[in-house]
Amino acid sequence: MALPIVAIIGRPNVGKSTLVNRLAGGKEAIVHDQPGVTRDRTYADAFWQDREFQVVDTGGLVFDDETEFLPLIREQVMVALAESKVAIFVVDGQLGPTAADREIANWLRAQSVPVVLAVNKCESVNDGLIQAAEFWELGLGEPYPISGIHGSGTGDLLDVVISYLPPLHEIEETHEIKVAIVGRPNVGKSSLLNAFVGEKRAIVSEISGTTRDAIDTLVKRKGQIYRLIDTAGIRKKKKVEYGPEFFGINRSFKAIRRAEIVLLVIDALDGVTEQDQKLAGRIEEEGRACVIVVNKWDAIEKDSSTIYEYENHLRARLYFLDWADMIFVSALQGKRVEKIIDLVESAAREHSRRVSTSVINEVLEEALRWHTPPTTRQGKQGKIYYGTQVSTQPPTIALFVNDPTRFHENYRRYIERQFRENLGFTGTPLRLIWRGKKARDVDSSKTNRAVKV
Repeated sequence: MALPIVAIIGRPNVGKSTLVNRLAGGKEAIVHDQPGVTRDRTYADAFWQDREFQVVDTGGLVFDDETEFLPLIREQVMVALAESKVAIFVVDGQLGPTAADREIANWLRAQSVPVVLAVNKCESVNDGLIQAAEFWELGLGEPYPISGIHGSGTGDLLDVVISYLPPLHEIEETHEIKVAIVGRPNVGKSSLLNAFVGEKRAIVSEISGTTRDAIDTLVKRKGQIYRLIDTAGIRKKKKVEYGPEFFGINRSFKAIRRAEIVLLVIDALDGVTEQDQKLAGRIEEEGRACVIVVNKWDAIEKDSSTIYEYENHLRARLYFLDWADMIFVSALQGKRVEKIIDLVESAAREHSRRVSTSVINEVLEEALRWHTPPTTRQGKQGKIYYGTQVSTQPPTIALFVNDPTRFHENYRRYIERQFRENLGFTGTPLRLIWRGKKARDVDSSKTNRAVKV
């Protein structure tokens, strides 16, 4: 069962994101002393008393069509309001009622969603009551003085909010596959998310840097729930100034870390850039499964052999992701977008797959028969005694050998290639741990000493 949603709305810079972080118990939303930092709507799980719900942070609501992003932000606010059980209208208690607050209040009175008025920045309890009293004029019922920074007053606010939520029932536990959508600015990440969802879930603009937060969206396909995480475009570090973009890029790296699968979006017109290579390296380093999505394929002039030549060129540049599936799509036209889900499902399955020790050793035995381990100049040969899988996500196989230094990089790659050819693991990195006899002897002696004590 989906959690009920509570929308947080208000004009820019009244502290909506600070309140979201307070209610969610963490730093889910970017907070920066600059209006317009939040543009898309972002979700965070929260609870109060016996109720669980989601709070959705929205961009600053301004009824002005002359500025580039404002109509798009307003559209996101309206979508958030339409899916919510109740809205929290946040105003600035230090400034008092403004013309923009009155305009939003008039608009909210015409909506069908109940509204709770939160007067933020009331750090003083006594002064807060006086500050909040000014907002009775908005005609939205009792104003509740709160401090998003310190948390004062939020308990009384939430007592009212949860009265509008449906009774809590036991939520069926369903495993979500977490999928992060990453790439350079303006490669079509938000368009791809919108194509998955079938609505304007994220703001799409020709201006790079439109997405600033990591935006979570739940999508259900064939009974499986996918948590899609749209992220800010990642530019070169030297081009990023401290501020909203800096925080957004940090969120993107964290999104890679908390995801199981990463969709690395490549612009077909630009090809693979140095920054794409660095992102690919980060994905492999974090041990995340990956699907390479080549977007804007509709803009390429092609014949019957173009796709094969193009894939070979891209793979040569992304050689360290040679295990990842690659798909060519057009997010704006929706072409082949749904097929990405099939590749994600396959990658997730391989990422979590466990192979029995007997099967691993059968592959090892065959590999050793075809290509024996190298011998040093002193005539000492490497020996592999046996292997076993020790963990998943990513699949990790420990190989017990006499001396790891006797196995050069070429032979190690040969063994990994044999595992992939015989066991699959398409779409996921594969970790091999080469463990020497001396290390095992040390561990054994430690164990013996512990037993004696």
